[in-house]
Amino acid sequence: MKILITAYAVNPYKGSEDGTGWNMICQVAQHHPVMAITRKNNRTDIEKYLAENQVVGAEQMTFHYFDLPYWMRFWKKGGRGALLYLYLWQIGIVFFIANKKLQFDIAHHLNFHTDLIPSFLWVFKKPFFWGPIGHHPQIPDAYLNPEDRKTRLVEKLKWMVKKTIWYVDPFLKICKWKADKIFVINSSVKKELNLSNDKLILLPAVASCVPNAIRRKSNTHNFNILSIGRFVPLKGFDMTIRAFARFYKKQDEVDQKYLRLILVGKGPEELSLKTLAENLQIAHAVDFINWMPKEKLNHHFANASVFLFPSHEGAGMVVPEALSFGLPVGCYDNIGPGEFIDEHCGFRIPYTSYSKSITDFSNYLQILFHEPELQRRLSRWAKIHFEQYFTWERKGKVISDAYHSIVFEEEVKMAEV
Repeated sequence: MKILITAYAVNPYKGSEDGTGWNMICQVAQHHPVMAITRKNNRTDIEKYLAENQVVGAEQMTFHYFDLPYWMRFWKKGGRGALLYLYLWQIGIVFFIANKKLQFDIAHHLNFHTDLIPSFLWVFKKPFFWGPIGHHPQIPDAYLNPEDRKTRLVEKLKWMVKKTIWYVDPFLKICKWKADKIFVINSSVKKELNLSNDKLILLPAVASCVPNAIRRKSNTHNFNILSIGRFVPLKGFDMTIRAFARFYKKQDEVDQKYLRLILVGKGPEELSLKTLAENLQIAHAVDFINWMPKEKLNHHFANASVFLFPSHEGAGMVVPEALSFGLPVGCYDNIGPGEFIDEHCGFRIPYTSYSKSITDFSNYLQILFHEPELQRRLSRWAKIHFEQYFTWERKGKVISDAYHSIVFEEEVKMAEV
């Protein structure tokens, strides 16, 4: 089967959306010939990587590059206007495919992973796959700073816009109706888009590679708590710092010197987070580290004891990366990271109140610090959990199996006729 994949973001040198696009295309290409269409700004890195690396399935990959003309995109600056441009790009790509007279058996729109923007690949009347798609849920009011009125207003407006698009956009309704299968990143997509079970396949868009050279170092003293992400309200770094502060202050001076909170990232809240650490009198035990290449980031994964991730998002690429290093993961019991782990490889905190969550997270840190055998057991299961659910190979197999199931159903229908 020849597979046509449209992927807005594809880059072998990047993570997040770009890395997901690249890795999933590579996995599909190990099973089927793939024609992938992405934006022109990804071309240089894709061609460079293919020229310098031996990529399994490369002989089955053909890339095409498409962008709208400048007069239709001059207003787009970085992330500003990205969703509107993505919508227009989805429409324009249909004409690009028709003009190129590309021949394929299955059409699959892969990413962005938003469930707000429809694909129009159904117009070709081929088996059509959509996703993985999803969204970030609304941050509970109790976990937003009551004094930060701007953030609270922005969050409410974002959710109102999402709700409006889900219920109003006719092309979104057509897209989900025409799709043969829809891959979703978490359980909430089914409810918000009112999807039927026969179309839905749960496939978190996050995954990672098995670390080869680097392994966690065995150290019976240092207890490094790692958290990674953009410094924005969605990621909950304020909870990370407050929970660590409570845990830290409960230890005696001898144990405190072995404790470290490592925050890797950047974003608009960096200054306020640093101020928070200072006000809580734990700044001397907290390291703020800017973004770095993945190879260097692996060093921090390898030397951490636990990965603390109280994020409210609907996904979390860093969770599989942490699991791959055998790191127990602490998060909320939500539809994002909370659906990626279980009690065998980490701990999940229910949404209650802000102060209660601080206590709950800090208590789990206390338990892990003082029960090294529990930490080792969670670490072993973290690696097993990763290998069972979060390798790129597994994602590729789920997608390939879905392709085959639809083709089989089509053949059965033809035979019955």
